[in-house]
Amino acid sequence: MHNQVETFRIAVRKFAPFESAMQKFWDQYCIVSGCKLKLEMVVMDLHELYDSTITQKGLAKGDFDIAHISTDWILEGYTNHDFEVLNPYINKNKPDDFPRGWSKSLLSLQRFGWEVVGLPFHDGPECFIYRKDLFESETEKANYLAQYGKILDVPKTWEDFHQIARFFNRPQDNLYGSIFACYPDGHNTVFDFCLQLWTRGGSLVDQHGHIQINTQAAIDGLNFYRTIVNDKTAVHPKSAQFESVAAGIAFSQGEAAMMINWFGFAAMCEVDANSKVKGKIDVELLPSAINEKSASLNVYWLYTIARGSKNKDIAYDFLRFALSREQDKQLTLEGGIGCRISTWTDEEINQIIPYYHKLEALHEVANMLPQKTNWAAIAAIIDQMVLQAINTDQSTEELIRLAQNQINEIDK
Repeated sequence: MHNQVETFRIAVRKFAPFESAMQKFWDQYCIVSGCKLKLEMVVMDLHELYDSTITQKGLAKGDFDIAHISTDWILEGYTNHDFEVLNPYINKNKPDDFPRGWSKSLLSLQRFGWEVVGLPFHDGPECFIYRKDLFESETEKANYLAQYGKILDVPKTWEDFHQIARFFNRPQDNLYGSIFACYPDGHNTVFDFCLQLWTRGGSLVDQHGHIQINTQAAIDGLNFYRTIVNDKTAVHPKSAQFESVAAGIAFSQGEAAMMINWFGFAAMCEVDANSKVKGKIDVELLPSAINEKSASLNVYWLYTIARGSKNKDIAYDFLRFALSREQDKQLTLEGGIGCRISTWTDEEINQIIPYYHKLEALHEVANMLPQKTNWAAIAAIIDQMVLQAINTDQSTEELIRLAQNQINEIDK
C-alpha cells in the first residue's frame, strides 16, 4: 500500500491538457497554501478510470483523494456511496461566485435532492466542427457547384453532410471527408447513436421513463450511421480505431474536413502547439433530418472527492482553488474547456478561440442522457448494437429489436 501521508492521489482522465493543467494547479496550490503533500496523478483512459474508481470501489476504499468522474457514472457512484457529499464543505466555504458563476446545465446532474457530490471540471457539448478555410475557398465552391449543382455551405441536413464528406474525401492528400470515433468503449458510438436519434426528432425514453429504441427515428439514424461510417469514399479509414481523443487529434492534424465531436476538440485546434489547423476551423450546430431541429449532447466531467479519502479537507480546499476564475481560464488555455460563464465570455479566450462564445447556444439544444443507475450496462448494449451494425450485414430493424429485448431485461 502506498504511504498515504506523503502523497495526494488524483484519478485523472487521460488527455494531455488535463494532465498538464492538474499538475500546474497542484503546484500553484502548494505555493499558496503551504501544502506539503506530493501529487500522484493516476492517469487512465475511460474504461480504466470507470473500472478503478467505481467498479473496483477505489473511491469508497480511499485509493484516491479526488477523481475526474463523467456525468455518465455519477448516479451509479452516488447510489453506491462512492463520493463525499460536498454540502457541508460548500456551506462553510463556497467556491467563488457559486453557483451563479456556472450555467445551470453544468450543476444539475451531480445534484440529488439537496446533495451535491461533484463540481464542474470540464465541459463542451457535442458539435459540428469543420474546416472553414475549405468551405470558404472559391475553388472548392466552384467545383462543388459544378459537381452537385448546389452551393457549398455548412450542412444543415445529414444527406448534405454525407455528400460534402464525399466531395472533400481526398486520400491522396491525406484529407478525408469526415471522422467518426467508433472505438468500442461504451461511449463514442453510443453518443453518435443518440445524436442521430435526437436530430431525427426521436427520444431515448418512452413516456414511462423506460429506454425505448425500437422506433422509426432510431432505425433511420442507425441506417444512416452504418452507411456513412462504412463509406470508404467519405470517412477517415482509421475511424474504427479512434476514440474521441484520437479522432480529435487526427482532425487537428488536418486529416478531415468535418467531424462531429466534443467542443473541446475544436478548442484544442487553436491552443495545441502541434495543431496544423489553427485559425482554419469553426463550429456550428449539428445537421439534422429534414424539418427536424438540431440537437447536442451534454456530458461533462466533474471533480469528486473520494468517500474513503483521508485528506478530505485538503481535497476540498484544493478544489476551491482549482475552480477559481483564473484556474478555469488556465484549463482552457491548456486545451481543456473551462466551465465558468466568465471563461466562455472572456475576451482573451475568444481572441484565441473565436467560437468560444458559441458554448451558450450549444447548451441550449443540448440533451442529457437518462439518469439510471445501470446506464453503463444499457450503454454497453447500445454500443454492441452499433458495432454490429457497422461490422455485420444483419438488418438494422433486427439489431434494434435484439438490443431492445436485452435492455428490457435490465431496465425494469
